[in-house]
Amino acid sequence: MARTFRVIDTGIRDGRRQIAFDQALIDAHRAGSVPDTIRFLRFPPTALIGRHQALSREVDAQYCQTHDVGIARRITGGGAIYFDEGQLGWELVFDRKTLGIGTLAELTREICEAAAAGLSRLGVTARYRPRNDIEVDGRKISGTGGFFDQETLFYQGTVLVDLNPAEMTAALKVPQTKLAKRSLDSAAQRVVTLKELLGVAPTIEAIQQALLAGFAQRLCVTPIPGAITPLEEELAARYFEEEIGTDAFVAEIDDPPAADDVRSASHTGAGGTITVYAQLAGAQRDRIDRVLITGDFFVTPPRTVFDLEAALRQVPVAEAGAVIDRFFERAEVGLLSVSPSDFRSAVEAAVGAAH
Repeated sequence: MARTFRVIDTGIRDGRRQIAFDQALIDAHRAGSVPDTIRFLRFPPTALIGRHQALSREVDAQYCQTHDVGIARRITGGGAIYFDEGQLGWELVFDRKTLGIGTLAELTREICEAAAAGLSRLGVTARYRPRNDIEVDGRKISGTGGFFDQETLFYQGTVLVDLNPAEMTAALKVPQTKLAKRSLDSAAQRVVTLKELLGVAPTIEAIQQALLAGFAQRLCVTPIPGAITPLEEELAARYFEEEIGTDAFVAEIDDPPAADDVRSASHTGAGGTITVYAQLAGAQRDRIDRVLITGDFFVTPPRTVFDLEAALRQVPVAEAGAVIDRFFERAEVGLLSVSPSDFRSAVEAAVGAAH
């Protein structure tokens, strides 16, 4: 039986509206109202932060406001990215059973290799780089990420077609630790565009067709042009108004104000950085009142982090590590870029309980 994918293009829309459409597409697919889908999308100048990132750590809000750069929070994890009309977004939304691959890590590899094969049709040598990047000669041309929502997989990526590096570095606060890992002086050296590689930027239509050919060949699917449904637009408008389009959602996770009873620490592993803020209680500050976990990691489902934060409330500091271990033993969680031990290290460092 042919595995067909509807292909849609939502064009250039406000960043928060594009993210709201992400959630609408997921929910419509889960409900069986839309088929497996490939979606293309573009943005006006926008700083997009990951689902679990602290806003003020990632974005220069003053620059963005002054230069009319939008700020939006994705529903996927990972790091902050700058998006404008010179980038192309692509997404796959499909049932877990469609490709017969069960884990997020395996799906990431297959999808990234398919996207790399598609980009290579344009005349570049694109390669998948674990855990979730696509590179040309060691420089990033596409970042990706996704998660499972029950039986629906949502996976998205970007293609850097043309980019003004000065605008990207001004809008985003790129941690020096990320650059140091690759011996780079600036974020601009880490990325490369199709225009730089080819001397001229391919048309958006040509890039879309190349990606579709890569998905068709490597994933053994048949892309078929389709239409956006009224249900998707209705859901997207509702999610934009009620949550994703609001300033409160974008600023939902941020560095908490300094206080005597708040401790913080960061742990950087091979797959990303986890930063933890812990508010302690008790006369000896030996109990966790509440904890905030932020970072550029990928976790599925996304609410895993919020559930972990809840599990740590009112836990004695000395027991925090054991609670984290039990949480991940019992939870049905997919970790693409970090491990349970990374979370334990970050929390224990924050509460001063590491041994």
